[in-house]
Amino acid sequence: MAGTPLAGTPLARAEHFVWLTARVLEQRRFAYHFLGGGADAVEAALTAYLNEDGGYGHALEPDLRGPVSQPLHTAHALRVLDSIGRCGGMRVERACRYLTGVSTRDGALPALHPSVRGYPIAPFLPVVDDPPSDLLATGPVVGLLHRNQVWHAWLFRATDFCWAAVEGLEKSHPYEIQAAVAFLDGVPDRARAEAAADRLGRSVREQRLAVLDPARVEDFPVPPGYAPGEHHFPHDYARVPDSLARRWFTDEEMARSLDHLAAEQREDGGWPIRWRQWAPGTALEWRPIVTIEALRTLRAYGRRIG
Repeated sequence: MAGTPLAGTPLARAEHFVWLTARVLEQRRFAYHFLGGGADAVEAALTAYLNEDGGYGHALEPDLRGPVSQPLHTAHALRVLDSIGRCGGMRVERACRYLTGVSTRDGALPALHPSVRGYPIAPFLPVVDDPPSDLLATGPVVGLLHRNQVWHAWLFRATDFCWAAVEGLEKSHPYEIQAAVAFLDGVPDRARAEAAADRLGRSVREQRLAVLDPARVEDFPVPPGYAPGEHHFPHDYARVPDSLARRWFTDEEMARSLDHLAAEQREDGGWPIRWRQWAPGTALEWRPIVTIEALRTLRAYGRRIG
């Protein structure tokens, strides 16, 4: 490995950054994805965030602090398990039982469960006593579980909620669209998913929710409520080439997007976060996560990273 973060391939520079800054979980994830490390080590690190109720807490999702289980933490855990081929068995059965217990009246997930009240959380995440169903929280979990052929009673109503939410989307914003894509990429009804994705893709282009030319980023508005400079690019929607969202963009647009992603690697070897930073520690914890996902996306599209 290169001795300084300024030397070597993008992967070598990122490795230096991860060993310097990351939590044990992200260190082991990096080792699994890029250094031949084992899945057992990732799962062991993830278990430290597991609570007795089957959900995950302890700031696994860095913008939510405190020990209590939360839907967003549990969704993050399921994404990690999915990425190492371990999204099944009793670990996922327990997570589904937790999700059932915190679901809203229509069977979906809230963004935040009120049990987090009293612990530090990002100021842009409001806590309410009776939180509504949220596509951002529900869609990625439902899509991931379907893709892994997990069958649980919770999925039936949650899937119905996601279909209604996705097919009812008109004016939206990037994170909601990303959640919809995560659902559509995994749901079994492929014809219906493709039709819904085609409509969403037209909406993304009409609303200019993706920066199609990074050299002209000022021509694309930042959505209301987002941080200054919190733009989204084609690769943010189509993280892998077989995503339905890949069809929304031309080869040239995707190539420019991936060029921009590669160029975002900082001098210290890590990638930046674009959303609002509210505490120094959370920003430090997020950057290795973002770095791993940037490298995975570049590699998925055949870009040379190491």
